[in-house]
Amino acid sequence: MPLLCLKLGGMRISQKAFALTLFFSIVLCTPPEDPIKCSSSQNTSCTITNSYGMFPDRTICQASQVLYPTTELELVSMVASATRNKNKMKVATRFSHSIPKLVCPEGQNGLLISTKYLNKVLKVDVGAKTMTVESGVTMKMIINEAAKGNLALPYAPYWLGLTIGGLMGTGAHGSSLWGRGSSVHDHALEIRIVRPAGPEDGYAKVEVLNEQHEDFNAAKVSLGVLGVISQITLQLEPLFKRSITYLTKDDSDLGDQAAAFGHEHEFADITWYPSQHKAVYRVDDRVPMSTSGNGLYDFVPFRPTPSLELALIRSTEDLHESTSDADGKCRLAKLTTSALLTTAYGLTNNGVIFTGYPVIGFQNRVQASGSCLDSLQDGKFTTCAWDSRVKGEFFHQTTFSIGLSVVKNFIEDVQKLVQLVPKGLCGMENYNGILMRYVKASSAYLGKQEDALDFDITYYRSKDAMTPRLYEDILEEIEQLGIFKYGGLPHWGKNRNLAFGGVINKYKNAGKFLKVKEKFDSQGLFSSTWTDQVLGLKEGVTIVKDGCALEGLCICSQDSHCNPSKGYFCRPGKVYKEARVCTHLK
Repeated sequence: MPLLCLKLGGMRISQKAFALTLFFSIVLCTPPEDPIKCSSSQNTSCTITNSYGMFPDRTICQASQVLYPTTELELVSMVASATRNKNKMKVATRFSHSIPKLVCPEGQNGLLISTKYLNKVLKVDVGAKTMTVESGVTMKMIINEAAKGNLALPYAPYWLGLTIGGLMGTGAHGSSLWGRGSSVHDHALEIRIVRPAGPEDGYAKVEVLNEQHEDFNAAKVSLGVLGVISQITLQLEPLFKRSITYLTKDDSDLGDQAAAFGHEHEFADITWYPSQHKAVYRVDDRVPMSTSGNGLYDFVPFRPTPSLELALIRSTEDLHESTSDADGKCRLAKLTTSALLTTAYGLTNNGVIFTGYPVIGFQNRVQASGSCLDSLQDGKFTTCAWDSRVKGEFFHQTTFSIGLSVVKNFIEDVQKLVQLVPKGLCGMENYNGILMRYVKASSAYLGKQEDALDFDITYYRSKDAMTPRLYEDILEEIEQLGIFKYGGLPHWGKNRNLAFGGVINKYKNAGKFLKVKEKFDSQGLFSSTWTDQVLGLKEGVTIVKDGCALEGLCICSQDSHCNPSKGYFCRPGKVYKEARVCTHLK
């Protein structure tokens, strides 16, 4: 039985499961587990990982204790106690979707502060069109509560499971160049942060920051190093409707189209299948509320997925990799694309079936998906597709934004690679290709520096760290093209280690951010080795050892960084000659 895999943001599903979940509503599912586990009922001797079960360096981080505040007052008390005792602290969210080690405290004696129970919507002001929430509130809660007051958050990431504190801390975004842009942090009006303080302030202080405050632009994207975000007030808009149509075109003029398309449509994005020479343009705009339609966006890979199907998918993918079956990967990629296009990427005109474009729907029903989040327990018979407790997804993710002024050149370089190695990107297209989202320049010190196009690439990762991927060198070259040749800014919550080498030098206001960091937390209690490395305060963001380039822990400089025993050697790139990639030599 052939298997067809679909994906967005690292999630896939088989052809059989796709049909099952598309035409039948699966109401059972085992929701994602908490990424924190403790060995005692007192929440001590704990470990933390991300929702994918593994950090880029394959470690699991430790903590002496995890604290679960339920109010800002409790949070202040916890931060004060830890500051008094000079304990290192890190903030963790309910689902922990950041791939890098942002949540890891320093060593085994650090503390974790979870926002799991800081999950209340505190106020919705319909007249002022604002909403105040605690930092552990998910996107799903914000969208639903806003809609009850006929309000909407205009732009958001496509996955409902992110918490507002987590996505603010990492600069998460949707896709738009319009208005304030697609980064959620640029729609924040006020941020309350609980930070360490001296004995004169009781060892903890609540900073209330808004657009008139000089430190607000540091707090909007903070990487969690300024303290704990306790509350956020968001600017909303009146509820509106959108019209969505997907158009498939040849990608021969994608370089010319990419820079302009985001200015033509408010919620535009592009999904690119380079090996198939296809680009799918999302024509997505506001329409009058009187426009007929009650469409729904329920992206299939974000729905409950049968765990047996996930195991079969992974086994098939492992087989393709172990036998170097590029043709098999390319056949699956074409089937994947066809199925997604036929089913409108999970859009339905009435919440049940897709009858044709355009799909018209209210903003709260079409802006994000995630129906596998909060279903009933079913003993892992069905799960979210990336659940690490079942045999399923295991992947690398490379995500960077490139300025619109040079994005054409980057796209054309990738197309040159495809001409040289036509089957080199089929494996990535089994993960639904490259998702391209528009992001506007931000006033946040660690936000986007210019209007840009974000490239989100997800691809196979072996369970064995020393096992190369099929066409390992092609994706490594694209990674280095985007991040180094074109100066791409890596998404703070995604990416492999090599993407963060020297990254702080790409931010013109990095010095201002570091001054606020010193002001808010002079002892570095909310910092860790990882955050110090990405902020340029310590060296070591890349890890050099045998096989390190296969995992993105380093850029290869010698053959041992690849795996010569399996025929992979460190060589220059094919288009970007300055790249150093693990190339298979017969």
